[in-house]
Amino acid sequence: MHLIKLLNTKSLVLLLILTTPIAWSAEQRTLLVVGDSLSAAYGIESGAGWVSLLEKRLNRTDANWQVKNASISGETTGGALDRFPELLTRHQPDLIIIELGGNDGLRGFSPQRIRENLAAMIEQSQPEAEILLVGMEIPPNYGKAYTTAFRKIFVNLAEDYDTALVPFLLAGVYDQKDLMQADGIHPEAEAQSQMLDNVWPELRPLLDY
Repeated sequence: MHLIKLLNTKSLVLLLILTTPIAWSAEQRTLLVVGDSLSAAYGIESGAGWVSLLEKRLNRTDANWQVKNASISGETTGGALDRFPELLTRHQPDLIIIELGGNDGLRGFSPQRIRENLAAMIEQSQPEAEILLVGMEIPPNYGKAYTTAFRKIFVNLAEDYDTALVPFLLAGVYDQKDLMQADGIHPEAEAQSQMLDNVWPELRPLLDY
């Protein structure tokens, strides 16, 4: 009788182990993406954007991460900064991808102003969350002085705040006409995998921190 009870107890324990979701063994972490139209899948199906592709990749390789995309088409660094505290409170992210500045640059905003807005978001995030800063570039018709100053915003911020940096989100995309939409600014769905590939080498180490 005692042996039967012992076997039944062991069987029950084994059944609980086998039927309990794996998620119980590791706390799920949150990756927050704060960006503009390039991360909001402008002009294409939302599920085809690089952030959605990232979420699908993580679901296959690292189920402990959930992706929250707070990107808005037309967003500026100032607009994102205004809503940033609420995003931090709501999502309590462990890792934040900041992909902003392109709209500021296209509107000719001061590089110093852009830098200050991005710096404020980084300062509000650290040390609670890791940061991946995604760089952008402005078309050459804005002049060498402005395009150079704009590019340095991201490089200097990454150095000053010791954050990871993707130098240029649209590398290998922006100069390929078949990968760009008719406006010449937004990538087609076919370009999104390349954009993710541009982000992934800098993002992957942060997922294990």
